Amino acid sequence: MEETKPTTENKFPTRGGSTFGRRGGRPGGRGGRGGRPERPKPEYDQKMLALNRVARVVRGGRRFSFMMILVIGNRRGKVGVGVGKGADVSAAMEKAYRDAKKNLLTVNLTKSFSLPHETEAKFCSSRIMMRPAPGRGVAAGSSARVICNLGGIKDVSAKFVSKSKNKLNNARATMKALTKLAPAQK
Repeated sequence: MEETKPTTENKFPTRGGSTFGRRGGRPGGRGGRGGRPERPKPEYDQKMLALNRVARVVRGGRRFSFMMILVIGNRRGKVGVGVGKGADVSAAMEKAYRDAKKNLLTVNLTKSFSLPHETEAKFCSSRIMMRPAPGRGVAAGSSARVICNLGGIKDVSAKFVSKSKNKLNNARATMKALTKLAPAQK
């Protein structure tokens, strides 16, 4: 009678050759690549407001490119809006990020991360009214909501009183309103 030896090979091998979970990697940790260090957390969070495919007409037809509106912020009072245009989405995103970093604004907030007083602004045909709203959270729409969330503004009510649906003009009107804020009283 022949003895059977226990085999050391895995019954269900994975692609990476590891036996630690479905994706391979370190035991007890998330999957991932063995030698690659973890990517550092970015300085600013970002949110895309709009991505448009735009075209210019040349003799041979249309040349397409992408235009992106990006909002960045650290959720502690710094926020910026940037616009970038490139041949592909990643190039447009990189340019928009650089533009947003150039246009960063430090917002004057109260200790409870609310607005110190009511403010309003107009940019092109977009008009916005912003006021502190204790205990209500962020009651704002479209561009204003994204800017308030990434800027760390907690209790605010924002209302666009124009009929404009242009996201870039609405975002710029919101930023203009935030620049008008006086420092909070101590």
